[in-house]
Amino acid sequence: MDIWIMAEPPIWKEQLKKQQFDRLFPILVDAFTERLYWHIRSILLRHDWTDDVLQECYIKTWKALPNFRGESSFYTWMYRIATNEALALLKKERRFQLQDGPLDFKLNADPYFDGDAALQKLMMQVSELPDKQQTVFKLKYFQNMPFKEMSELLDTSIGALKASYHHANEKIKEGLNLKDIG
Repeated sequence: MDIWIMAEPPIWKEQLKKQQFDRLFPILVDAFTERLYWHIRSILLRHDWTDDVLQECYIKTWKALPNFRGESSFYTWMYRIATNEALALLKKERRFQLQDGPLDFKLNADPYFDGDAALQKLMMQVSELPDKQQTVFKLKYFQNMPFKEMSELLDTSIGALKASYHHANEKIKEGLNLKDIG
């Protein structure tokens, strides 16, 4: 079985149809919290922001659960909510970045970031990419997500994702003066 698309128990869709949202919601939270946390964290880099976005993701999930049509998996749906919320926060924070200080300070000041110097340089280069390229690069490079699953989660064509990854890869290699990073 593919690690990205896990089989969801049929009872989840039954609970959705029966409008048993109070039973279904905690099950979804338990099933996906860790995966959503690390996905959001890969976008935002900061633990405090990640926690805030994860909470916002759950609030939006709860409010939208009655309207969920079940055309995708619950995880795919929640992943899209989490991605959109993380990117929205990133855009908001970028507007205030000059007031708040550079990313290297944020990485050094985050007690949950214990990366070595090479990882920190890589993350600095990744942070300079446009949002879409950042997301695609992080999913492919750090999480080794296949383009097919990425396409379903981000609702983008495989070709566009491959192009985004290629452009991101080239910019990072150039920024780090490397020939190949994978």
